Amino acid sequence: MNRPVLWLGLLLGCLLAAGGFYAWSKAIPYDEVVDRGPSPQAQANPYLAAEHFLRQQGQSVEHLNSLEHLASLPSKGSSLLLLSERSNMPPRKVEQLLAWTKAGGHLLLVAEAIWDEETQASGDLLLDRLQLRQRFSENLNQPTPPPKRSKPDLTRLYIDNQTAPAFFSFDTDFHLVDPRHLARFSANSAKASHLMQLNLGQGKVTVITDSELWKNPTIGLHDNAWLLWYLTQGTGVTLLSNNATEDLFSLLLRYFPQALVALAALILLGLWKVGMRLGPTRAPAPKARRQLQEHLKASADFLLRRSGQNSLLLALQRDILRSARRRHPGFEHLNIDEQTQALERLTHHPAAIISQALGPLPAKRLSNVDFSRQVAYLQTLRNAL
Repeated sequence: MNRPVLWLGLLLGCLLAAGGFYAWSKAIPYDEVVDRGPSPQAQANPYLAAEHFLRQQGQSVEHLNSLEHLASLPSKGSSLLLLSERSNMPPRKVEQLLAWTKAGGHLLLVAEAIWDEETQASGDLLLDRLQLRQRFSENLNQPTPPPKRSKPDLTRLYIDNQTAPAFFSFDTDFHLVDPRHLARFSANSAKASHLMQLNLGQGKVTVITDSELWKNPTIGLHDNAWLLWYLTQGTGVTLLSNNATEDLFSLLLRYFPQALVALAALILLGLWKVGMRLGPTRAPAPKARRQLQEHLKASADFLLRRSGQNSLLLALQRDILRSARRRHPGFEHLNIDEQTQALERLTHHPAAIISQALGPLPAKRLSNVDFSRQVAYLQTLRNAL
């Protein structure tokens, strides 16, 4: 290696080292927080933060997927939170819940339906049994505007021996009504009441207008978390996450509607494929397939099977007598012998054939040969007239 190249390499190395040292001396380290959104656990459970908060207060928190396991849950020392939808709850489950509460449990539920004055019911079986009603706040009669307060959109709860109330972010569009004045206490906003608690047997029931204040995004606001602890303090908490078990089709319709549409289209295509012809198309039969003789024979066979031999023979005899009356006026007033003689002159057939053809019909069924012979006699006489 020649000397100029060596010096050039050393110079470049020194320059790079000096530049790196300068950049390192001027660099300022910093921490960057990347918000990746809620965790999968938080997305699957909207009350995950509430559960963590209660556990931090030393309370046990469990889950029930249905009311079938309610029998194993002790009443005393337990709080059951019905925060999910329960429109399909049957009356039997309502009675089971009320019996559990009367035995000493604490039932906390969300009022789901609006009271209907016409039907005198709301459709929420559990709320109607507790004789509480939910209305829209905008329909309340307020002749005078409520006094101005510092936080008009928040719900307040005054605790004994406390001068300042606790504040909660209930939805102020709804209002609870206690027509029988059974509630022990209530929490009110500037517009309406949003929380009521009443005794039921040895237990108690707490009714709220909504549970949004305890979900992950809002439980940390105001005194929302404190209210949850205050209502359930000293008890184990059980959350009923799905108290109205849905069938498989309902779940598929809710979460996989596109899959159901694709399945229906696949079934229709399969039926269309099965219904396709696999062979050549059959030519339509000609309209004039049968001759008149074939139609007449088929009609005679049908009448023979349906009405019997005597009906056909009797029809031919009547046809002959009708033709004779037309050819010989007064024929119907002649006696048998005179009619036979008149038919001899008109048909030029002997009296034996005439008597054989127009004689009384046999009671028993004739053989095929005798029946054909008798029909031949009658057709011969009719053709001669």
